[in-house]
Amino acid sequence: MKRHLLFVSVAAIAGLALAACGDGEKAPAPAASPTQGPSSTLPQNDEPVELAAADFVAEIDNPYWPMIPGNRWVYNETDAEGNEMQVEVTVTNDKKNILGISATVVHDVVTQDGSVKEDTLDWYAQDVDGNIWYLGEDTKEYENGVVVSTEGSWEAGVDGAQAGILVPANPEAGMTYRQEYYAGEAEDRAKVLSLDEHVEVPYGAFDGCLQTEDSTPLDPDVLEHKYYCRDVGPVRTTDVASGAGGEELVTFEQNAQ
Repeated sequence: MKRHLLFVSVAAIAGLALAACGDGEKAPAPAASPTQGPSSTLPQNDEPVELAAADFVAEIDNPYWPMIPGNRWVYNETDAEGNEMQVEVTVTNDKKNILGISATVVHDVVTQDGSVKEDTLDWYAQDVDGNIWYLGEDTKEYENGVVVSTEGSWEAGVDGAQAGILVPANPEAGMTYRQEYYAGEAEDRAKVLSLDEHVEVPYGAFDGCLQTEDSTPLDPDVLEHKYYCRDVGPVRTTDVASGAGGEELVTFEQNAQ
């Protein structure tokens, strides 16, 4: 997953079979019991997960990030060096078939001084319990109008890549889960820190927001806090590791198409 903004209850994931890692035969993990922790059945690290198209719905209406076609978010981003960029995220009407699942295509464009720095198509889908799954991305980085890198691109089910959870249906403090897994390319993971955050950004002020801590073993120096607010979506990303840089929501338009 790109480092700028883009993004379960045990019962919500229990119906999705997670396979245990090992050299021998892979077997489904047992259903969660009341004695297990909140992350006991969430996909972690490189654990394989089997997804069935019948377990997914057509629309993404999780209140922490409602991806209704036409919804559009604009963020101001500042990196650790003080460079300012604009991030525009738009839910398209397009769909992409991934593992038989009809994934929603979200277009993400980063510009600096009017020039495109990154252009990405992200693929998301929501299961019947309300969890938003991240199924991959096609990302391109630009310099002087020329593509210089596609690093970080991946698709669930291709070359060992595994889907992850982007936003849980019913998050609980302490939950951990992987957001994506493509060995050496995309290994983001998250931990739920809080469900009651107050956040103020140029777009407005919000209470009761979800706060996550995002990191990746590919770069131990990366540590971010992300804030998702009900009926809007992601509103802020803070670069905790450097203490400088981040993103803030400036504009949110519903069904802007």
